[in-house]
Amino acid sequence: QVRLVESGGGSVQVGGSLRLSCGVHGLTTSDRAMAWFRQAPGKEREFVAGIRWIGGDTYHPNSMKGRFTISLDSAVNSVYLQMNDLELEDAATYYCATTDVGYFGPWNAREGYIYWGQGTQVTVSS
Repeated sequence: QVRLVESGGGSVQVGGSLRLSCGVHGLTTSDRAMAWFRQAPGKEREFVAGIRWIGGDTYHPNSMKGRFTISLDSAVNSVYLQMNDLELEDAATYYCATTDVGYFGPWNAREGYIYWGQGTQVTVSS
């Protein structure tokens, strides 16, 4: 059974940092892409960052560059999202997701991701 389990969410003040983790279970990571998305109440799910298991290529949208960094540890089948200098607008539920093997479509295409975690909540206060 495939499970993606996020952790590391919580409450932080503006300017603070959090590191989210996503453990991948029951899946051969192979040549897949992993990504973090987020969804705030009343808003669409938004792509945050992506990384490939093979080679470690990453993609961070311009809006996330400099503050958010995705990484992985293949030894423990985990993907991470380091979030620095958090802003009120970063408050959301953060989800990790993975594509099928051999997916090379758009990083931010939600339909390309076939497995999703349950999400971890990030709250940012002033």
